Amino acid sequence: MGLFTKDIKTFDDLFLHQLQDVYYAENQITKALPKMIDKASDAGLKAGFEQHLSETRGQIDRLDRIFGLMGEKATGVTCPAIDGIIKEANEVAGEIADKKVLDAALIAAAQAVEHYEITRYGTLIAWAEQMGRGEIASILKETLAEEYATDDKLTAMATGKTNRQAEMASAG
Repeated sequence: MGLFTKDIKTFDDLFLHQLQDVYYAENQITKALPKMIDKASDAGLKAGFEQHLSETRGQIDRLDRIFGLMGEKATGVTCPAIDGIIKEANEVAGEIADKKVLDAALIAAAQAVEHYEITRYGTLIAWAEQMGRGEIASILKETLAEEYATDDKLTAMATGKTNRQAEMASAG
């Protein structure tokens, strides 16, 4: 089902579709993060990715709860956006030999994922509140807070040392 198809007739249909989209995205992220962990050379970055993998599994559990509250089966719909972000990250990472530069690229890729998730969860929260689904909005807010925190940690890591190390490696 594409985003604007005959299957989406109501605001409820649209809300469900976006939940399925982010459910698919979170599941794809759980597949991508172990590869990012393996490629990262910085111990702090590896640990951060491992923590986010654990958080992502918890986020999937929350989405499962939301589907249950809605009386729906937890299923995903293909999300070309997250597939594209992950594909691009894999392609870029495959082209970088220097570990310091690779770490900077991995952070950038992870932030692209985080920003996508922040967008999706923010929209879903607004829609849930609009539809009077406060309990669902509260659950989604837990996840959104984690996504913002992860993005902040990635920014701090990048600007604190990783980008500088990548630049020095390139100049070296």
